[in-house]
Amino acid sequence: MSLTSYINKKVLVITVDGRTLLGTLLSTDQLTNLVLTQTVERIIRTADDPEPSSEIEHGLYLIRGDNVVVCGEIDEAIDADVDWSKVKGEVIRGTKNL
Repeated sequence: MSLTSYINKKVLVITVDGRTLLGTLLSTDQLTNLVLTQTVERIIRTADDPEPSSEIEHGLYLIRGDNVVVCGEIDEAIDADVDWSKVKGEVIRGTKNL
């Protein structure tokens, strides 16, 4: 499936090492290399962790295609209504390519 329909839209990317990145998709190619702008990484803490979940700003970001597990469009209205500092969840474990 082509990601070109997501160009200039806000997307969420989960990487092979389990990171969650959000940003506006600027470019993609046939190898699924992605260029994101206004990129933030969401760090979701577990329920037993007293620290709040957080976001780290990365700005312009390139993700190699072999590091992309999933890429999908974000519903910006729903995303804006969530207080991500209060969200808790399980750790997304890394995957490996076979």
